[in-house]
Amino acid sequence: MSAEKNWQFELEEYIKQGEPGQIEKSEAWQTAIGLQAVDGLKTSAYLLDTAKEHIEGKISIDEAQKRIQSYYEQCTDRTEVENNTKEADIVSVRIAKLLGEKAFQFSPAEWLTIHRRLFEGVFTHAGQIRQYNITKKEWVLKGDTVTYAAWNSIKDTLDYDFATEKQYSYEGLSVERCVKHLAKFASDIWQIHPFCEGNTRATAVFIIKYMKTFGFKVNNDAFEKNSWYFRNALVRANYNDLQNSVHATTKFLEMFFSNLILGTEYELKNRYMHVDYVDDNSQSVTPKAPKSQFDTLECTLEELAFLELIYKNPSIKQKNLVAETGKSLSTVKRIMESLQKKEYIRRVNGKRYGKWEILI
Repeated sequence: MSAEKNWQFELEEYIKQGEPGQIEKSEAWQTAIGLQAVDGLKTSAYLLDTAKEHIEGKISIDEAQKRIQSYYEQCTDRTEVENNTKEADIVSVRIAKLLGEKAFQFSPAEWLTIHRRLFEGVFTHAGQIRQYNITKKEWVLKGDTVTYAAWNSIKDTLDYDFATEKQYSYEGLSVERCVKHLAKFASDIWQIHPFCEGNTRATAVFIIKYMKTFGFKVNNDAFEKNSWYFRNALVRANYNDLQNSVHATTKFLEMFFSNLILGTEYELKNRYMHVDYVDDNSQSVTPKAPKSQFDTLECTLEELAFLELIYKNPSIKQKNLVAETGKSLSTVKRIMESLQKKEYIRRVNGKRYGKWEILI
């Protein structure tokens, strides 16, 4: 079994066991470690051991962070492997910490703060907007580059994109339309590429935390197993070569986001995104095997998230829904009333000792 397969298998075991408090931690670590692949990085065996101790409750996330930092500070006789894993280990534990925090503010400042917290001490420019224009050769584009935002327009472009998204209303939208919109928003802010390095990992953490504000549970498998696909999908969403009939498309990113949010099982292959790949229409954006029985309903993202929580725990109370989703009590009541009006759920055996019954 390869090292990569080994860490995936070992962390997945905590989810299968279903121990209280361990599932969420394990999912955060799987996402954190998997994301390092976007920059061709791999974590060390020491990081995996540290992650397991944190998941098992033997150490806190802050202690895990200090342990990784101390490990590399004390390595005077570093091997080539240790040098190659240092950035991945340090950033992984920071991602796990950020994903475990409930606090989030939707703003460009939050995105810059996330970048700073991920890469402080790793990059000298952590959390700072780049002061020069950049190009990056991409395999999926046969060595060509996406056209990124000019350095002197970054702040204005960030402000515009975030203000536009803030004004966008998700109310009444189907889940599929929400997925399409979130994919487009993610591709737009990634194209700005405000940082010198680490843009994709910072974007991923920001988008995950943003999606959680909708009360939606993010499927860690997508970033754990397909983080390089995520980056290539962002590239294809922002690249045009009209002379060769290559058009910017978010369809690959939509499939990734569908797996991420809805638990669908699209086959995510990097070769499908290569500009020379001949599309046989086998990758149309239609779920192959939805994992959720609620995907076909006329639900908003918020309502679908509530249905999933009720399905897992029919006795769940409104105060628990507040804690699980981060929504206010009045918002929870509004969503529950909407689900009852649509006859998706009903209350049985009274308010105090009753439970919710799903009618679909």
